[in-house]
Amino acid sequence: MPVSSKTEDLEAFLTVVDTGSFSSAANLLNQQVAKVSRAVTRLEDGLDVTLLNRTTRRLELTEEGELFLQYARDGLNILEKGEEALRLLKRAPSGKLRVDAASPFVFHQLAPLVGEFREAFPDITLDITSHDSIIDLLEHKTDIAIRIGDLSDSNLHARRLGKSKLHIVASPQYLEKYPISEDKDGISTLNEHKLIGFSDSPSLNKWPLKQDINLQYSLRASSGETIRQLCLAGQGIALLSHFMVHKDISAGTLVALFRDDIVSPNRRESVQAVYYKNSAVSSRISAFLDFIQPRLTL
Repeated sequence: MPVSSKTEDLEAFLTVVDTGSFSSAANLLNQQVAKVSRAVTRLEDGLDVTLLNRTTRRLELTEEGELFLQYARDGLNILEKGEEALRLLKRAPSGKLRVDAASPFVFHQLAPLVGEFREAFPDITLDITSHDSIIDLLEHKTDIAIRIGDLSDSNLHARRLGKSKLHIVASPQYLEKYPISEDKDGISTLNEHKLIGFSDSPSLNKWPLKQDINLQYSLRASSGETIRQLCLAGQGIALLSHFMVHKDISAGTLVALFRDDIVSPNRRESVQAVYYKNSAVSSRISAFLDFIQPRLTL
């Protein structure tokens, strides 16, 4: 079997394992389910073993599949590293790079830089996805994820891009309708106001305030960008990162409140890029991060 076919079969097998189904793997690989299924069957026939037990409800690795899995992952990574090394002998980094970040970071930080990056690295094909929750890089075939806040996954390599301070913000229209005092006791009156929180991330609803307050939210949304838009529309007060509201504050469309009442540094300020240490796309990752880091407005 040609090396390219073997590589494609290994990639199909690993994607099925990582996503948990043939249909999800086919969607990520942009292939038909039947083609992915044939690739795994071809791999099994060549090895003369069954790697996956298939039922109508679930897929499960066999004992042989468990044994083969890590060798397959390491082998595919080595092949991809070899291909990358050969490409670098001839020219600048090239190939596909999938980057994931929360939607506000994509909108306010990455999207404005894409045009300039593509001019500098025309042979790198960007695939940008947005998830407002933490994703599994393997399951989503993601090369780099930009994460806000402290990290917990020790299997990932992290590169600190900087820090983004937090602002309590509201629109002038909201403050005209619901005035708020910023004297030393003003922060304690927050629960008398319409607060906007996150619906799927309880930790983001614990504001790092110098005064311990059990905040109550009258409105919630899953996306930070949705919360920003709600604030701009005069629907309440929220705590958001500098990278997404600094232009609004400068323009006067949002007002920063209680600046001295926010603890800094705090767990939500750090902005980091994470990726697997042995990634075969390391030159593309380095090119991307080296390019964006000095241009970010965190």
